[in-house]
Amino acid sequence: MCPHSAVKQEAPGRVNRPRPESLDFRPGSTSTVRPVPSSGTDHRVYRLGDALSVRMPRVAGAVQQAVTEARWLPVLAPRLPLPIPAQVAAGRPDGDYPFDWSVYAWLPGEAATPTTGDTPHVATALAEFVTALRAVAAEGGPLLSHGSRGGPLSGLDASVRRAVAELGDRVAGAHVLRSWEQSLTAEPASAATWIHGDLLPGNLLLAGDRLSSVIDFGCLGVGDPAVDLLPAWDLFTGPNRAAFRARTAAGPAAWLRGRGWALAQAVTALPYYWDTDPAMVRQASHALGQVLADTDAGC
Repeated sequence: MCPHSAVKQEAPGRVNRPRPESLDFRPGSTSTVRPVPSSGTDHRVYRLGDALSVRMPRVAGAVQQAVTEARWLPVLAPRLPLPIPAQVAAGRPDGDYPFDWSVYAWLPGEAATPTTGDTPHVATALAEFVTALRAVAAEGGPLLSHGSRGGPLSGLDASVRRAVAELGDRVAGAHVLRSWEQSLTAEPASAATWIHGDLLPGNLLLAGDRLSSVIDFGCLGVGDPAVDLLPAWDLFTGPNRAAFRARTAAGPAAWLRGRGWALAQAVTALPYYWDTDPAMVRQASHALGQVLADTDAGC
């Protein structure tokens, strides 16, 4: 989910019922197609045979994500310590489905949760991944603008305040805004770097208790490196959060901005998905609770 990069506009009803089995992709014409359970909000994902997956946008705003991934993931992949998606084919709209779609090599694993992913190994491995991504030369990469996740944190001020007002007594509004205003005072990043932009648990795949790959680079771009501190509050607690912070070398200003990014992601997701996506609401509520606890603790 990358809600700050584009306004989500639902397409005609048929878009929410893509039928990859009807599309002429080989070896897809002779391979079993199975839906993949996912908490993702931009795409429906299908497994195509044993070796491939199909990602079909649910909304028009998600179409550009595959274009960005096709351009930049082959550049980044050799420089990263974990597997990332590899696009192997692209599909085009037809009479039954109006968006471009894409085919990727299948990456095995189970999506992390705050229960399964809050481990020392995952904290260490993810910190190493974030550090390696930041180290890749960012010249020519897509710059993230004001109002997008990765642009200046202040660009989300209006949307955060609007979400808090919309949520009413479902959240402790004054508490949320106090934390948010603290993050707005943080010194900005000295330099923009590559960021994944959406390191939520559902985009981290586990093999047992180990991080096996990172997926869904739809928010990929060049921006505030503190955005990729999201897992500190969305996934980790206690010593694992501390280890993740230490290994990403997050100083006080970066940590405060990271906390603000986690708050913004959570609080804007809550009213948007409150009635439609219980899993996203649980995840956002968990992250917001962790942010507010750290706020109270002065962390």
